[in-house]
Amino acid sequence: MQPDARAPHLSHSPPVGAQLMRALAEATLTMLAAIATLLCALALDPAPAVGVLAVVLCVSLSRSQLDRDRRGRIEAAFVLPVVGVAASGVGFLLQHMPVAGAAVFTTGMFVSIWLRRFGPMARRAGALVGLPFVALLIVPHIAPREHPNALWAACLPILVALLALLWVTVFHAIGRRLDMLPAGGGRMPVLVSQQTSSLRPIPSTRMAIQMATALALSFAVGHVFFPAHGSWVVLTAFIVNSGSRGRLDVAYKSVLRLVGAAAGTLLALTIGLHAGTHHAAMAVAILVALFVGIWLRPFGYVWWALCVTVVFALLQGFAGLPLSALLWPRLESIAIGAVIGVAAAWFVLPVRSRLVLRRRVADALATLAAALDPATPVAADEFLAALTALEQVAPAFRASRRVLRHVMPMQPADWIDTLLACRGPAQRLIERRFTSPEVRRAVGAARKALGEPPALLAALRNVEAALGRAQAQMNATARGAASPELDT
Repeated sequence: MQPDARAPHLSHSPPVGAQLMRALAEATLTMLAAIATLLCALALDPAPAVGVLAVVLCVSLSRSQLDRDRRGRIEAAFVLPVVGVAASGVGFLLQHMPVAGAAVFTTGMFVSIWLRRFGPMARRAGALVGLPFVALLIVPHIAPREHPNALWAACLPILVALLALLWVTVFHAIGRRLDMLPAGGGRMPVLVSQQTSSLRPIPSTRMAIQMATALALSFAVGHVFFPAHGSWVVLTAFIVNSGSRGRLDVAYKSVLRLVGAAAGTLLALTIGLHAGTHHAAMAVAILVALFVGIWLRPFGYVWWALCVTVVFALLQGFAGLPLSALLWPRLESIAIGAVIGVAAAWFVLPVRSRLVLRRRVADALATLAAALDPATPVAADEFLAALTALEQVAPAFRASRRVLRHVMPMQPADWIDTLLACRGPAQRLIERRFTSPEVRRAVGAARKALGEPPALLAALRNVEAALGRAQAQMNATARGAASPELDT
């Protein structure tokens, strides 16, 4: 078998069935919290937009995992109401003052990404902004309906946000008690890169500028050429650029977005034709689509793109807009939004995907070297967090490998797969504090090879082989220590 035909990243990963069941449990708990928050919010105010705000805040909070510890819950108690009020205010502007609303929306998204430079708390706070603001593109009247009591109308988004925090916390606590979620929430520690970026501006600022450029251009194109459904241009440009990990990642997501959106639009059209004007049936279909999207998102971005397209398309149908008349214009606007997003990522302060990958490989090797050094008390979780960050960039590189393998035999995806194959042996060595000079030398050689990409794959495979030999030696030592006890 050829070396590049292997799939070593699968050897130490949980079985697909176990991953599906865990994702199913998390999606179930998130949707139960969303439904509970939805019912409470509609009891406070029966306006559909209040229900939309309740659901998207629950989903956004659940994805951020801020509720999983006490500090996170305190942060969310301050940040989530601000997000709810901001969503209501921007929604009002998009409905009544579109130009001002677009400017505030673009500025808000720029700031949420730019804040990443200020550490984990700012990063988590910024992450809460994304989904509620996305919902504004399809349901711009997310602000509470006009109410005779102005104070009540102003406090309603805050109450909905606190209800979302309450119910997500309650259902996640139940999930941990029933072993549906890992104890303590299973949140990996946030990896702080040990390398100083040579890019100026730094990557987070570049991504913020790219997002602002893509949103400003898509708002302008949507307003001028697609006044009836320009929100889909903006929505696609936002999704393609959000969480950008380099140019290749943006291009990859744009293809998935197009495929998922096309399938989602056709599915929404089918559902809409059968549901007709039955609002209850449409609401159930929206919740089911959202549940499936949350469940399958860890297994491929295309599933999230498909399901979120179904949700937003059905929301427009829920508002009385004819789904069949919007089919082809919507697909056209999605394609244009994808082109705008890719253009912004490739031509406005671009970030090379291979540079991002080499940074994450360097971080993983640095944490592994520290964890294997008996003088540094580094836990295995830090190395696992580095591998999780590495896995985030893997899908785009693996897709590129499938296309370019015959043209370019050496593919960066091979670096990822080889390093991920080290997960199991390295974790066992770190947990048992087993020192191996051979492994430490191999890791040091791999870190030096980062500056020579052609030699990096061989160096990483040496690390994998050395870890395997060290694990075998550790097991043999453990058996030898246990055998006298067995003889007696």
